[in-house]
Amino acid sequence: MWNEEEYIAKTLSAAHEAGRSLMAAGEIADYEVTIIDDASTDATSQLADEAAANDSRVKVVHHPQNRKLGGSIKTGFAHSSGDLILYTDADLPFDMDELQKACRLMRQYDADIVSAYRHDRTGEGYVRTVYSFFYNALVRVFFGLKMRDVNFAFKLCRGRIFEHISLKSEGSFIDAELVLRANKLGYHIVQFGVDYFPRTRGVSTLSSFSVIFKILQEMRQLRRELRAIKPVITR
Repeated sequence: MWNEEEYIAKTLSAAHEAGRSLMAAGEIADYEVTIIDDASTDATSQLADEAAANDSRVKVVHHPQNRKLGGSIKTGFAHSSGDLILYTDADLPFDMDELQKACRLMRQYDADIVSAYRHDRTGEGYVRTVYSFFYNALVRVFFGLKMRDVNFAFKLCRGRIFEHISLKSEGSFIDAELVLRANKLGYHIVQFGVDYFPRTRGVSTLSSFSVIFKILQEMRQLRRELRAIKPVITR
């Protein structure tokens, strides 16, 4: 979360509802909600700390300096202890009920990562839709990975994969880096479609030219590094 004071209450409510639902369905035994406060300058930090003080299932990690999406996701994985780890943005881009289906797909298809793609993302504007199209095309051309929506923040992962995956990106390339490293190591990735709900409050910063330039830099660096990685899983 970065400056998400308008979303934090709704996001936590949705996360708890999803966790309780998964427990009732027997998909999980327990759950925790980890908030990464990326050096927010509004009331997000205070509200997050209050939530953690009132509920033992909520924990908060504060960044002293803003580390963007990549840094936040790496911190989140480092502070997660569950067998299954879902990461997502704070602005509720999908219905949390989709987690039921994601867990079922992971179990039925013995997947290591379940990655969602958006059925229709034109609601956030055609500029970002065009950016996303070309970004996914670049990932296919440079890495040979066929994913429909590689940068969407809905990825359910088995915690064990991080015994072999060490992420480096500090920017928005983190989504692609995760699935590219997992694919190279031989982990099984399953995709499914979800309805997408663009944010109605706050400001997204993921389409700025500085973000795009950083993505291209990290893409080139990872392409060189992947050549030396050998699979740890054979199927």
